[in-house]
Amino acid sequence: MADPLNTRDRILNAAEQLFFQQGISVTGVDRVAATAGVAIVTLYKHFGAKDNLLREVLARRLESWTRHWDEAIARATTAEDRLLAVFDAIETFRASSNQTQWCSFLATASERPAPTDGQDDPVFELIRLDTEMVTERLATLAKEAGCPDPATVSAVLLLLYNGVLSSLLRGEPSNPVEHARTAVRTIMRAGVGQPHAARS
Repeated sequence: MADPLNTRDRILNAAEQLFFQQGISVTGVDRVAATAGVAIVTLYKHFGAKDNLLREVLARRLESWTRHWDEAIARATTAEDRLLAVFDAIETFRASSNQTQWCSFLATASERPAPTDGQDDPVFELIRLDTEMVTERLATLAKEAGCPDPATVSAVLLLLYNGVLSSLLRGEPSNPVEHARTAVRTIMRAGVGQPHAARS
């Protein structure tokens, strides 16, 4: 008998690849099942509706992304390096995860209408959690790095982070992660990211 965990992983892998290379709306669950090598009834047994499958794919990617970022922060030796660790995490995460056309959360948000007030949408809840985690963590790291205006620095970093993800889709510039690191270091050296005492 096949291991149900292996079957589940095969389905998630297939869905992740198809959703974020071909598109979510154009990818039917029958194609996901065929790519995973399982019967459509097996897919429904594990995940039910397509939205549940999409949510599980996003949840798995968010868990993996967070782990890569945690590990990048742990490897950093200075507060500035911890702030820059988000870009290290992008590189290690992309190298180890299933290749997708671009950020799965941005892709989902671009294809899916935002829920109206009071409407429950578990998929958009994951998008919100991802956004909240990134923004709050960058703000904390900017504060720990001694930035006099951590809110502004973290907002700039979030802009660069989003720019890196979009550049990976566009294909230019060819090395967006390194350009983003250079931009952050320039900001820090210019004084925006330095403690007040260090700027006098």
